Amino acid sequence: MNATGFGKYAGALVALAICSACGGAPAVAPPNPMLVTAAHPNLSALTHYPAIVPDRYAKSKTLEYVGDVYGTSIFDYPKSDQQIGTIDNVGGQECTNVLYGYGKKIFWIVAGAIQITEYQVPKKLIKTLSDSVGNPTGCAMDAGGDLAVGILTNGDIVIFKNASGSGTVMTTPLAREYSDGYDNKGNLFADGFNNSRFELIELPKGSSKFQAIATSNTVEFPGSVQWDGKYLTVMDQELGEIYQYTLSGTKATLKGTVSLSGAGDCAQTWIATGDVFCADAGTDATEVFKYPAGGSPIAVLTGNLDLPLGVVAAEK
Repeated sequence: MNATGFGKYAGALVALAICSACGGAPAVAPPNPMLVTAAHPNLSALTHYPAIVPDRYAKSKTLEYVGDVYGTSIFDYPKSDQQIGTIDNVGGQECTNVLYGYGKKIFWIVAGAIQITEYQVPKKLIKTLSDSVGNPTGCAMDAGGDLAVGILTNGDIVIFKNASGSGTVMTTPLAREYSDGYDNKGNLFADGFNNSRFELIELPKGSSKFQAIATSNTVEFPGSVQWDGKYLTVMDQELGEIYQYTLSGTKATLKGTVSLSGAGDCAQTWIATGDVFCADAGTDATEVFKYPAGGSPIAVLTGNLDLPLGVVAAEK
């Protein structure tokens, strides 16, 4: 990890410590802010916000969820760019049951020291899973309903068959895992750091061993890994760019770069239908960009956001 990235990582840890000491004890464990953000948070600016307008998500079919260090904010873009609801005390990286686009009826939030929670849209708690390792970062679901959860501190990935049970812990080549995602063939990819360098890895479908994938370009700081319908994508948090790859064996060849102009630090991105959402830990907002065009934001989602760390989209 370069010096800049390490400093940003340390800042997120301090932000978590401040957050967990604020106010009364939360209903659940305070969210782990991925510990992966490339942001330089302004810690003096972290404040509690007053209550927002009453929930109105019952009238919305498609919703976006943005997790931060205090909870998860709910939006109904493109109907509006204002927050319409809240899930208190549970926030962090998120995933749902589609590879891209809007999830079908459910979504997951990774929060706390061991907590992975499933919700029914708009925000009904379904169940909570616990991993036996601790410090989960992000999650991903394949087409068959298996849930993969990355572990920051040692690079492991825990796979929950049918998104249930205690999970199977799998060792990877990574020293720190930051994000993971499945492609359309059921292969699982993850990124992170190994020996202070970026690394992309793959668990081929049906295999029991991860392998390193060499990228044809340099990625400065690992970010979201997601299939976009054509390419495997990796977000570079440091440069604000999404890299589109084709895969051949253990090589990933860069085919396109989507630049997100004006983003501060996309701690997590979610590619929806024609759009990509950026949970921006650098601006305390969530920008919406056209995808794959990129460029400047077409909308900015604002509300009760303190160090946004995760984002996903789902529908009823």
